[in-house]
Amino acid sequence: MGREANCACEWNGATSQVKALLEPPELILRGALRRRIPFAGMQRLTVDGPKLCFNFGGEKFRLALGATIAAKWAQTMLAAPPTLAKKLGIGPSSTVWVIGVIDDDTLREALSDARTVASGKAGLILARVNTLAELAGALKKAADLLKSGVPLWIAYRKGRGHAINESDVRSAGLAAGIVDVKVAAVSPQLTALKFVRRKNPQSIER
Repeated sequence: MGREANCACEWNGATSQVKALLEPPELILRGALRRRIPFAGMQRLTVDGPKLCFNFGGEKFRLALGATIAAKWAQTMLAAPPTLAKKLGIGPSSTVWVIGVIDDDTLREALSDARTVASGKAGLILARVNTLAELAGALKKAADLLKSGVPLWIAYRKGRGHAINESDVRSAGLAAGIVDVKVAAVSPQLTALKFVRRKNPQSIER
């Protein structure tokens, strides 16, 4: 979850009260001043006593967060963003069962260090689907491993105009006795939901 603070923001010589939200990979300002500022676009990021200072788009910002919060937020903003592999929980020792065709370079790179295996030995399942039929087929194939507690990532196309959307994926998962616990932006084209076995499938509301 992101962190938030109500504070004074000095901006190009004026001062406004804002609600600042730290939502990696961006800082969101709401209130009298509204901005969405990606960490990657910040320049001259420093901490000056109680103030977090940076430039963005030719503008200067100084947020009066207090010394402790300013230092922690600066550390978060300066840290290298997690790789997709890390967000998906994939490492060199991971055993991943891939369902479907991996047609995205970013996703392919995230899988490059993992060991892809047959279904019976997988510690993680990754399904790449485009349609309701592919989604249903992936859930059917993964059913036995899901029952044993192996997590499943379902990657699908983001945005409007595609055969399936987030609601379709989530509903299909719930019907299969699993629940989504995490979302990850895969690439400009794909997003993914992580599912785990529901503790009490019988409690699913119908």
